[in-house]
Amino acid sequence: MRERYFRRILSPRCCTGNVNGAGRGIRGPRFVHTLRKSLHRVRLSGLIFLASILPLALRAQDSYEIQVYGSETVSPGKTMVELHSNFTVRGQRREVDGVLPSHHALHETLEVTHGFTPWFETALYVFSSVQERTGWQWVGNHIRPRIRVPQAWAWPVGLSLSTELGYQRRAFSEDPWVWELRPIIDQQWGRWYVALNPALEKSLHGEHSSEGFELAPSAKLSFDLTKRVTVGAEYYSALGRLSHLSRWNEQEHQIMPVLDLNLSPDWEFNFGVGFGLTRSTDDLLVKLIVGRRF
Repeated sequence: MRERYFRRILSPRCCTGNVNGAGRGIRGPRFVHTLRKSLHRVRLSGLIFLASILPLALRAQDSYEIQVYGSETVSPGKTMVELHSNFTVRGQRREVDGVLPSHHALHETLEVTHGFTPWFETALYVFSSVQERTGWQWVGNHIRPRIRVPQAWAWPVGLSLSTELGYQRRAFSEDPWVWELRPIIDQQWGRWYVALNPALEKSLHGEHSSEGFELAPSAKLSFDLTKRVTVGAEYYSALGRLSHLSRWNEQEHQIMPVLDLNLSPDWEFNFGVGFGLTRSTDDLLVKLIVGRRF
């Protein structure tokens, strides 16, 4: 409709008054040609601007549970309580498409996981965010059931599968309702440990609900310096839709050196500093996970 309107007002019949240049309208085909070129430049500049901010729009505030999961589940009858804290030192500074910026945002997530059988657990997440403009706000809730291959099967690798469903307020995500399917593969070789989480994410309601699954793989490699101290690196990414992966600068890639402390079988401690590798990723982020089994 808007395109047809511009074609009408830029046609010679509309804009020249009459062919002899008489009358009170805008006169002359040369003016029309110049105006058309100017409009084309404006449109081109607009497209370039949209292309430049599109990666920013893709960076919703979804950094609430920054963790590469192992295949092990919580023991039957036990409950694990974790506090996920992360602070974005350098991130997105502008509000984009109604989503609050991540720069200097503190995210706090409470995760409570209960083991029901040797191969099944369920976790509940409560997300919150603290920012200078808005203060402390509730963001949303997720629920995550997970099953695993029992240890009695003696598989050569650890294997489990989690599915996560949840809601986040529109001010913190373009897609309030989302679903995640996360296969988890891990293995310990002596002091070395590796874990792979090739997660698939789907918007159920929101800006991208009509699109297919997105690929968001993560991984971890670590080495036990001592029985209590482990160092390693975690990797997180968001590559775009499975049917059509995004370009490099539109993808999210983050590398995170981490420190794990194994102070007690009942306690969990994970600290990391994340560095963004593309312009669509927050530049610098710090995270801390503290957990306790009961």
